[in-house]
Amino acid sequence: MIVTVTFNPAVDHTIQVDAMPAPGAVARTDEAQFDAGGKGINVSQYLVGLGTETVATGLVGDFLGEYIRTELDAEGIPNDLVEIEGHTRLNTTILSEDGEFKINHDGPAVDGAVVEDSIDTIARHDPEIVLIAGSLPPGLGPEAIDRVAGAGEWDAVVDVGGATLQQLDAEYALCKPNRAELAAATDRPVESVEDCLAAADELHEQGFERVVASLGADGALLAGDARLHADALDVEVADTVGAGDAMLAGILSELVDGNDERAALRRGVAVASRVVAKPGTNVPSFDALAAASDRVELTEYGS
Repeated sequence: MIVTVTFNPAVDHTIQVDAMPAPGAVARTDEAQFDAGGKGINVSQYLVGLGTETVATGLVGDFLGEYIRTELDAEGIPNDLVEIEGHTRLNTTILSEDGEFKINHDGPAVDGAVVEDSIDTIARHDPEIVLIAGSLPPGLGPEAIDRVAGAGEWDAVVDVGGATLQQLDAEYALCKPNRAELAAATDRPVESVEDCLAAADELHEQGFERVVASLGADGALLAGDARLHADALDVEVADTVGAGDAMLAGILSELVDGNDERAALRRGVAVASRVVAKPGTNVPSFDALAAASDRVELTEYGS
């Protein structure tokens, strides 16, 4: 069982207009989309698609929080959400011929009591792995992540920004930065795969049992008991949204079953390759995933 924790989920609101309006003018559209968003929620979505037992939890409030709960239920994603005062954030993306514009809310202000509520919620499900992912709402700092990590007998996994990674003190079974987050967490260059591996080694030495870094077209790497680089599979990329979350879901689905780091990294890259090959945010088919995993080429580096 994997429980995902999203302290600052969002309703993602995407609209399309022909062009951005001039000041004081009105742009109209008949195209709008609303999605339940947040890194932990996304990982649970992919875990369900992979057939791995999961529960998504997080902090939700008001009508936007109720929308997230309703959407997760409709999509068959098991959830046990913590109700808070205030409203869940709304993130808006405007697509136009002028470009893509994003307006993200910071999220509702909360206090430390919600962390204990979250821990109680997690413990009800007796998970082997707990993933804490995404940004933090106002009122919570990195110590909230550490409290969850150290509160139970579960393996804690974290997927947060590089600056937050630098401030964590608890024991973590795995962290998953992307390339930019790896640089921010270590203040190291990340131009080459070797650069990225050196930065991942530094995080590993700081106490993260495994460091998995997603590198886009350069594939992914893992620094842990082994030091591995996986090439990306050769697929036509349609949309990279969700690729990192998909890769993490693939890796965790293998680790929770007791499989080794090599199998986990191969599975993560194979899952991500399915996601980037399909436009949109819906979970793709994972048929014949074992064969795709077998095609992922690994390079092992010495310790």
